Amino acid sequence: MSQIFDAPSKAFLRSQIAEHIAETDKPDKSDVQADAAPLPPDRFFDRELSWLKFNKRVLELAQDEDLPIIERASFAAIFASNLDEFFMVRVAGLKRRIDTGIAVTAASGLSPRQQLRAIGEHAHQLQDEHAHYVVDHILPDLARENIVLLDWDKLTVSEQERLSRYYRQQVFPVLTPLAVDPAHPFPYISGNSINLAVLVENPTSGKSHFARVKIPDNLNRLVPVDDMTADEAHDVRYGFITMENLIIAHLESLFPGMIIKEARSFRVTRNEDIDVEEDDAENLLNAIEKELLRRRFGPPIRLEISDATSPFLSQLLADQLGVTADEVYRLPTPLDATVLYELGAIDRPDLKFPPFVPTTNRQIAEVESSRAQDIFAAIREHDILLHHPYDSFSTSVQAFLAQAAADPKVLAIKQTLYRTSSDSPIIDALIDAAHAGKQVLALVELKARFDEDANIAWARKLERAGVHVVYGIVGLKTHCKLSLVVRQEADGLKRYCHVGTGNYNPKTARIYTDLGLLTCDPVVGQDMTRLFNQLSGYAPKSSFHRLLVAPRTVRTGLIQRIQREEAAARAGKEAWIKIKVNSIVDEKTIDALYRASQAGVKIDIVERGICALKPGVPGLSENIRVRSILGRFLEHSRIYAFANSNGPQIGEGPIAGPEVWIGSADLMHRNLDRRVEALVRITAPEQVEELINYVDLQMADTTASWHMQPDGTYERHSKDAEGKPLVDCQEFLIKKHMRRPRSNS
Repeated sequence: MSQIFDAPSKAFLRSQIAEHIAETDKPDKSDVQADAAPLPPDRFFDRELSWLKFNKRVLELAQDEDLPIIERASFAAIFASNLDEFFMVRVAGLKRRIDTGIAVTAASGLSPRQQLRAIGEHAHQLQDEHAHYVVDHILPDLARENIVLLDWDKLTVSEQERLSRYYRQQVFPVLTPLAVDPAHPFPYISGNSINLAVLVENPTSGKSHFARVKIPDNLNRLVPVDDMTADEAHDVRYGFITMENLIIAHLESLFPGMIIKEARSFRVTRNEDIDVEEDDAENLLNAIEKELLRRRFGPPIRLEISDATSPFLSQLLADQLGVTADEVYRLPTPLDATVLYELGAIDRPDLKFPPFVPTTNRQIAEVESSRAQDIFAAIREHDILLHHPYDSFSTSVQAFLAQAAADPKVLAIKQTLYRTSSDSPIIDALIDAAHAGKQVLALVELKARFDEDANIAWARKLERAGVHVVYGIVGLKTHCKLSLVVRQEADGLKRYCHVGTGNYNPKTARIYTDLGLLTCDPVVGQDMTRLFNQLSGYAPKSSFHRLLVAPRTVRTGLIQRIQREEAAARAGKEAWIKIKVNSIVDEKTIDALYRASQAGVKIDIVERGICALKPGVPGLSENIRVRSILGRFLEHSRIYAFANSNGPQIGEGPIAGPEVWIGSADLMHRNLDRRVEALVRITAPEQVEELINYVDLQMADTTASWHMQPDGTYERHSKDAEGKPLVDCQEFLIKKHMRRPRSNS
């Protein structure tokens, strides 16, 4: 592979980045009003502690006995997976900044060490609550449904004999016990792996020795005890034993002649964030590959151990791994509740959410040509607003790109790829298009966290197929979700566009709620062409009309619109703001919302994860309500809606009337300053109304949600005063879409 940047190009790019930083650092009149009264210094919640409150809400779903038990187990697994990533990235990053002396006081007013201490206190409490709930409630509730996690001594003789054969044939050959003595240093412990710390005694010398056994991560961790082939699913027992317990029962095979004194499971979390100095990297792809190798050896930041571990063994592990007492988490086993994901394979539909099959979007289904859906014809008739997973991804976005790849009239396809699935039909479509002689550009974001390896593989596969592969703008992640198709038609070239809020990933499209716009509006087409030229070439001065693009215009554009609502409220006109995001952290935007609230603007915010804004504070934010929706699907779409009764509208469009934007950007520093993001304005009146109604549905008092309080706590509202369940907005939309024509998802 050739170098991505030569020296002159690197110098030019550095100059462009410097110019961008200089521009974004200039005071912006839209950010702060000169005559505005100062806001209180304690107006922000801490973002890290707010995230932990989000994960607490996930735990509350695992604790909700009204949900099917296998789904509750899945939420317990999601909690554990979320917390792993939080430690690997957020806690690790904070520790690294403290150690290097570059950490600064957070907007919440907490010093870095105060922040780290508070995180530790909350994380210990949460993880302890989670682990004990799994052991004391989830596992017993599963057992009542004949899904049982068994200990070795609870097995019958015949069950033990069968599992011993399995151990000898499938497990023992791949195990490698590693001794620790003067000739054998303490072994490297890979991040997030389950390990056994074993103390053995030599019966001859009477001396004790330490050894480590890694649990194989290429075998299922839940080993079936029972025959799962019985016809009557309700009568059969689904018995399992964990792999670590199976190995503990057979440790004598690994240490023959030794006395097993103690064997306990433990797990290490490491710093797995990567940090690439892009402007100094001769080749970005190679630099990230090297950094990924370095990630494996990041310093430990958390040690999870069985709560039955002796003080001696606990201290030995902590000392050898270099973790402090605050970084040791003593928990009931089994450690790592992500193992509960494996229960999803059990054939017990009565213990899961009812099956849901996405439907084909109505506008696409209504337009057929030569016995097949013609997506281009549907787009020519009207902008199409997609709402996944209720609208099938496969018969909309995926079909759009597949049709483009096969259509001889299509001349070019341009596509961003941030995350996609391991067997992506999107990748196949781009390769087919390149093989057909079309011009194909794929912008692959190599720095998509924890998907770097996969994206490197995709980049190389696409390049081998003849696709033009680029990696975006140095210093910025390309997070926008864009597809552009150029087609030759009778009246000239026409550009068909897709702007989305979610990744081009068919698998997550089934479980994430996301929005997308399919359009052939020439204004959007021109905007998309300019943006792709900026991403693949040199076009730093590009301007846009129906798009807001970070890092230049998303924050300023949104703040301008917030201030427009503020002015309307002061003039006695209708003024409201409705926002749906994953997280809201950006201080400049929050301050603009505070000032709008003080002016009387009614502000509704639906957020899933982090919220640094304090709602309902008298004199500051009494006109702001914040609610959180978690459920069967992961809420992922972003919507920004404004009453716009004051007019004229900023940029293109009508003089007045509600203005709605959707796109990839959350209200976070990384999205607004360090990523390329795109929001597109929705112009069709019925689609504007649909999105406003969607936010209103999620904010309604009759909808189940968590209500954020002025002190940062969240109150769950799932039932009315009579104890009847409130509306589940996701189930409401499932039923609404079930009436549409069906399709394969």
